[in-house]
Amino acid sequence: MSSGGLLLFGVNHKTAPVELREQLAIPESRLAEATRWLVQTPGVREAMILSTCNRVELLVCPKAGAPDLLGFFNDFFDVDHTLLKPHVYEYRQDEAVRHLFRVASSLDSMVLGEPQILGQVKEAYAVARSVGAVQSGLEKLLQNAFNVAKRVRNETQIGSSSVSIASIAVDLAEKIFGSLENKKVFLVGAGKMSELAARHLVQRGASSIYVANRTHDRAIRLAAQFGGQVIRFDDLYTTADRADIIITSTGSPQPIFRPEHGAQFIHRRRNRPMFFIDIAVPRDVDPEMNRVEGIFLYDIDDLQSVAATNQIDRVREAEQAESIIAFEVERYQRHLNTLDAVPVIRNLQQAAETMRQSELRKAESRLRSVSAEPLSDAQWAAVEAMTRGLMNKFLHPTLQAIKAAAAEGDTARLETFRSTFDVQRAAAYLPSHAVPPALADASVDSESSARPERSSDPEKES
Repeated sequence: MSSGGLLLFGVNHKTAPVELREQLAIPESRLAEATRWLVQTPGVREAMILSTCNRVELLVCPKAGAPDLLGFFNDFFDVDHTLLKPHVYEYRQDEAVRHLFRVASSLDSMVLGEPQILGQVKEAYAVARSVGAVQSGLEKLLQNAFNVAKRVRNETQIGSSSVSIASIAVDLAEKIFGSLENKKVFLVGAGKMSELAARHLVQRGASSIYVANRTHDRAIRLAAQFGGQVIRFDDLYTTADRADIIITSTGSPQPIFRPEHGAQFIHRRRNRPMFFIDIAVPRDVDPEMNRVEGIFLYDIDDLQSVAATNQIDRVREAEQAESIIAFEVERYQRHLNTLDAVPVIRNLQQAAETMRQSELRKAESRLRSVSAEPLSDAQWAAVEAMTRGLMNKFLHPTLQAIKAAAAEGDTARLETFRSTFDVQRAAAYLPSHAVPPALADASVDSESSARPERSSDPEKES
């Protein structure tokens, strides 16, 4: 990946309402398909898709030209791009690197410092890698992102306490009821969010936990882990009214609970209120449920205001984390710039080596004309060392200048060096006979550069 070859495009909880994000959410079962689709989009060389409840982002190494990523959203999700366009953001080059590092480090999360996002980035990377969408460009970048996230977590206190969407949901439930002791909680979904919610519920004293999931075995494992009771998903609507609080986190593309279900629940509960905390995207509970008397519904965007009150200490730690991110972005950019210098340096070394070999041939021919005895191997080794040493000394300041230009991102100076040390120009220094193939790859730093091959026919050397 060249220093200019990166593009990040997407929406998140800051730019798009949940109604739009749920239209773009990619279920785990379709992430590989979506990634294959994206990497086959014209103009895309490498790609990764990060889809969470708070964001859908496309990370792309483009080919020449700009790929139509808005068109990808439009085609894959069948979402009108005129509705989408006001909510998308686009970052290029170092700004894309900075955004990725911030996301992986949980500085762009709804709950600042929550640890789940790094695992989600790693899962997105694993899927993209499995379908061949990650090559050398994104591989290096993503490994850097993982290391930066680890450094932020190790060197700041931003993740010192366990805070997540699930814990915020439990905080909200506790705030509503004052205490969760003796409260009955129904977890609908048995994924990581539900597991986290169950852990927090048990810690806060909830004694009755019901678990339902479409895959019944997963519900059994989760319930067993926290001493809960398993409910078959088919029995969901006949049993949900047992709970005071329902926390939903499934991957369903359609709402599971609709207003008619809420009305039935309240009727069977004899008007005792129920609270739904919906942390799924797409949402599991129809927003119209809020119109049912006795039902109180909170979705993931409602949790954002709760999360904001818990973030004062984390904001202070985030300032230190931002300094780390800034340093790491600059370091990564310097690394990319250095890659731009590699072909220029290689050309310069090859040109110098070609000239050195040419001059050695001439010297050998002159020596042969004045002496019948060829130089011994030891004498040739001395000549080789001397010429190589001179060449390295002459090259050193120029190589340093090239590296400095690359580190500073001075493309104009690099282009000057590139045109000056073109390998084709170096060929003009050669005599009429061809350069032996072995010399074509000769390097100034090579320890194995051989003495020039001497022809057995002096007439062919001039």
